[in-house]
Amino acid sequence: MRKRTDEPSSTPKIPRRELLRLAVAAGSAGVAAPLIGQSPLLGFQKSGGGLLIRRGRLVTAEKQWNADIRVSEGKIAEIGPNLKAKLDERVIDASGLQVLPGGIDPHAHLLPPWVDDYLSGTQGAVAGGVTTVGCMVTSQRDETFMDALARETKRVQEQAVGDIFLHPILRSPTKELQEQIAQLPKNGHSDIKIFMTSPGFVNDQPRWTEVIRTAGSLGLITMLHCEDGQLMAEAAKALTAAGHTTVQYYSESRPVLSEVRATERAVTICEQTGAPVYIVHLSSEAALEVCRKAKARGLPVYVETRPIYLYFTKERYLQPDGPLYVGQPPLRDASDVKALWDGLASGAIDTLGTDHAPYTREQKMDPELNITRLRPGVADLQTVDVVLYSEGVVKKRLSLERFVAVTSTNAAKLFGLYPKKGTIAVGSDADLAIWDPREKKKFEKSGILSRSGYSLHEGWELTGWPKITIRRGEVVFENGKVATSPGSGQIASAGPTQPLRGKGAAQGRQ
Repeated sequence: MRKRTDEPSSTPKIPRRELLRLAVAAGSAGVAAPLIGQSPLLGFQKSGGGLLIRRGRLVTAEKQWNADIRVSEGKIAEIGPNLKAKLDERVIDASGLQVLPGGIDPHAHLLPPWVDDYLSGTQGAVAGGVTTVGCMVTSQRDETFMDALARETKRVQEQAVGDIFLHPILRSPTKELQEQIAQLPKNGHSDIKIFMTSPGFVNDQPRWTEVIRTAGSLGLITMLHCEDGQLMAEAAKALTAAGHTTVQYYSESRPVLSEVRATERAVTICEQTGAPVYIVHLSSEAALEVCRKAKARGLPVYVETRPIYLYFTKERYLQPDGPLYVGQPPLRDASDVKALWDGLASGAIDTLGTDHAPYTREQKMDPELNITRLRPGVADLQTVDVVLYSEGVVKKRLSLERFVAVTSTNAAKLFGLYPKKGTIAVGSDADLAIWDPREKKKFEKSGILSRSGYSLHEGWELTGWPKITIRRGEVVFENGKVATSPGSGQIASAGPTQPLRGKGAAQGRQ
């Protein structure tokens, strides 16, 4: 049997000791190691070894500076100028590049009926510089939400290449539910998720208020989907009576008023309980104004928006491919798009979450779908940070520090992961994305990693791309490919939610 070798047949074998000597000598002499695997001398990473990232422009939510980063045992071990390489370190030359904290997407769906799982979802994420993803978990009929979290933890350990934190979805405000909530912080979970879309939510509001009060007392934050079910039911009934049931009427079936009414209700609950609330996928200027006023009164109200609301308007529903753009809430007007961009820059909006909920193009374009029979959601994990960088940082709508805040640091704080994640600091997880701010290329269909097989950003020419993604010290994306195995991701254990304050919480445009 032919002896297996890792070297091409045309490459002479160099003793390992000599490889190490040459790598360190070159590093000490200031020779730039290849950025991505161009040479067996400096581009290798010994199993169990560390990394030395040299000459990068480091960026956090607070500042930018030039320094080297040493990574050891999955953590950032040292930050400083002119660090010398050790024998077991791979040297990465980040000259002219930016080193950012790995992205944190706080809001994704990686379970059926959606077509991505923890493997394909996090493969796309790390390719886009996102190292940690918050995923929704729904309990089945015969299990508690703690059972569901245990089930999904096992699947994460088998599939994920990025790190995951889990959000349990609560369906009914029972006394037993409140008793179960006390188990969440003991098991490393930081939040609960509640839908306000049921027409019966108003009748149950006193009991839900007590659930949210209990969560807040335990250091948990409550994620709230803010649309008023009764108003939406009335709108759909009127549209159906008029024969207006196709997707072109979708935005009218879920009017801005329904989002505003539910957001006001969420703020009232926050004020009654003192518990922090997190408004998911906010889509409109009017609802944002409700949150802005609540923040001004000092209430712990936090706001997430979603990529589709920054780049598209409701006119898309009039196009033949309109169903591809269906999400909940719907797309809004151009004035809403402008208000959301302003909110990202000013701090009125705290995070950008994808609500990644992918279907295939064929599923989305099913002619049987209408304003009440929907497949809402799009695939955004791979593009969320790349498109925001190109449309926000490059076009000077956002400072680079603010970009880091809304794509990483703020989510880390709100979901109890900071400073383990969401920043560049000694002792933090080595979750890093090395960006080339000048690289310009089109996002092509052939590069899509989501099993949806399409993207709303296909063909967009984007400036600024992650070259290498590092998750807990392991290079997981380089040379345009995912470079790690299923199950290398972990559940990210979370602590109490942390309030946002300081420069990283609100910082304007460049």
